[in-house]
Order: sequence, then structure tokens, then C-alpha cells
Amino acid sequence: MQWTDRIRQVKIFLVVAAILIAVASMLVSRYLTRDLAEQERSKMQVWAEAMKSLSAADENTDLSLVLKVLDENHTIPVVVLDSDGTVTEYRNIEIKARNGKDSTNYVTSLGQQLKASGQVIRISLSKNHNDYIDVCYDDSLMLKRIAIYPYVQLGVVMLFVIVAIFALLTSKRAEQNKVWVGLSKETAHQLGTPISSLMAWTTILKETYPEDELLPELDKDVKRLQLIADRFSKIGSIPEPVPSSLNEVLNHVVDYMDRRTSKKIEMRTVLPADDIIINLNASLFEWVIENLCKNAVDAMGGKFGSITLRLEETDKRAIVEVIDTGKGIKKKDIRNVFRPGFTTKDRGWGLGLSLAKRIVEEYHHGKIYVKSSEVGKGTTFRIELRKE
Repeated sequence: MQWTDRIRQVKIFLVVAAILIAVASMLVSRYLTRDLAEQERSKMQVWAEAMKSLSAADENTDLSLVLKVLDENHTIPVVVLDSDGTVTEYRNIEIKARNGKDSTNYVTSLGQQLKASGQVIRISLSKNHNDYIDVCYDDSLMLKRIAIYPYVQLGVVMLFVIVAIFALLTSKRAEQNKVWVGLSKETAHQLGTPISSLMAWTTILKETYPEDELLPELDKDVKRLQLIADRFSKIGSIPEPVPSSLNEVLNHVVDYMDRRTSKKIEMRTVLPADDIIINLNASLFEWVIENLCKNAVDAMGGKFGSITLRLEETDKRAIVEVIDTGKGIKKKDIRNVFRPGFTTKDRGWGLGLSLAKRIVEEYHHGKIYVKSSEVGKGTTFRIELRKE
């Protein structure tokens, strides 16, 4: 609980910090943009007055200062239109792959757009105001960059927050995994003593009552407990795959399930005559098939049905299919069946298929998926393992 609260507090802090940084950045950028825009407009007013002086100059006018002002503009795009809308001058306009009439039309269109947007300074050349020029200007490249800078910064801050939260969640998940691994190993350790005792008592009972028909079944159950304890002890460690017979694995599952399920359910196998040998951890893979079979039993709901384990191989893969005649899976649920916590049962953690997927894909480098499912008719799970 303390870890969860700390994670929540850190996430809230990161989000609040990101919002404050973004708001501060936008305010500063807004003020900078406004001030720079005012400066550029002032420069354009001076530039427009210089254009007016140039238009009204005669042969005795000293134009050195006027020309210097006009030539000083190297950053602000400007288009000068006369009273007829004809371009008389333009500067700092980047014209790509345009020439002749096309470039003239482009500059004219740009000038009209700037004029329509209000970025224009009108200079009258006569007292009756019929003769004038419109100095149309655009924002400089620097002003445009400053305007978009806070959004770029906001994106960087949000990316940082996302990465930080992901790292925290990953750390939390890793810590939880360590707890589960520790509990699993401790469970296996605690089971070891009573299982050893049961094995000893089973041996004594066999010697005392050699003809008792129930003792072989008791022996199987004790060995089953030993297998479960062994599985718990291996959680958190990478299992070592060894050459194993898939035929034997499936036969073991059928033998175990057949004795512990209702007589209404028929366990079937469709196996090739020759053994299919694959590098795998037989104990874990057997658990995967058992889990699929138990889910199939639950899907039957106590009704008559069958579970078929089919095994076949191709040149590169061994294929195992678990086919049941249960209630099937709804289409909207098929993509979620392997998601941790997903379950359609009234009781259960929804971890079985998630763990099965992990065992098949991470430990055996194979694939497991729902091959087909139809509501009211049944489901087929398919496992594909690479042959090495």
C-alpha cells in the first residue's frame, strides 16, 4: 500500500510539474512573441516610410539613408503592392521552382493573403490618397520559431512524464514479480517437508498392504504434489529445455485429466505413430496443456462433451491443438483471453492463460492463440513450437 501511495504521489507531482512548466513556457513565449511582433511592425513602419521617401525623391534628394534602411531588412518577408494590386517590390520571399509569370503570380497571391490577414501598412503617395502603396509583411522565421517553441517544449515535457511514469510502473511490476517469486519459492520449500513425509508413508503402506488397489492412486497424487512443488520452485528462473516426447506429455495430461473429470466428458487424443521430440521443459509445458483442458472442462458447464488433443508436425514446427465442445468464446473476448486478469468465470484470477502464453512464447519461443471459436459449439486453441 505504501509503494502504491508513493507511486501515485510521484505521478501527481510529475503531472503538476509538467503543467506548470508548460504554462510558464507558454506565457514567456507569448510575451516574447508579442514584443518581437511589435518590434517587427515598428521596423516595417520605418521601412514603409523609407519606401515613401524613395517614391517621392527627386534628383536633389540624398537617398543614402533611405537605401540603407531598405537594405537592412534581411529577415522579414515583405511584398509591396500598388493601388492596382500589382507587385512593385518584394524581399525575403523564398520562391522554390518558380520562374517568370508563375513566380509573379505566387508573390502577388502571397501579398493579397497578407493584406487580407491585416499584416499591411498603407502609405499614401498623394494628398487625395488615391495613389498609395501597401507594404504587406509576414512574420520572420525567428518569430515563427518562437511561436511554436512552447508546443515543442510541451511535447518534450509530456514525453518525459510518460517515460518517467512508465519507468515507475515497470519498477513497481518488477518489485511485485520479486514478491511473487519469493512467495512461490517459499511455498515450494514449505511443501517439501510434508510431501517427503507422505512419500515415506506411502512406501510403508505399500510394504504393509501390497494388494491394496488405492495405494497406486495415492502414490500418483503424492507424485503430483511433488511435481507442483517443483513447478513452484522454478518460478523466476529460466527453465532448461531438454529433448522430450510431445506424445508422452499429451498422454500424461489425458491420464491425469481423465481420472479427475466428469464421466460426461470424453478425453481423446489424435497422435502420430512416431514420437515427436522437441526441446522443452516437460513439466511446464504439461501444465500449459492441463490449464487449457481445465478451461475446456469449465466451458462445458457439467454437460456432455469431449476434449481432443491433436498433435501433428510440419517440416519446421510441431503443432498441438486442444479442441473442446464447450460454450465457445465471444468474438469480442477472443483478443483478451490472454490478458492478465481477464476471466469469464465467477471465480478465478484470470492468470492461467496469461501464464500459459508466457511459458509458450518466452520459455519455448513458440506461439499460442485461439485458432477458432464459435459460441455454443466450442473452441480450438493452437500451440506452435519450432523444431530445432
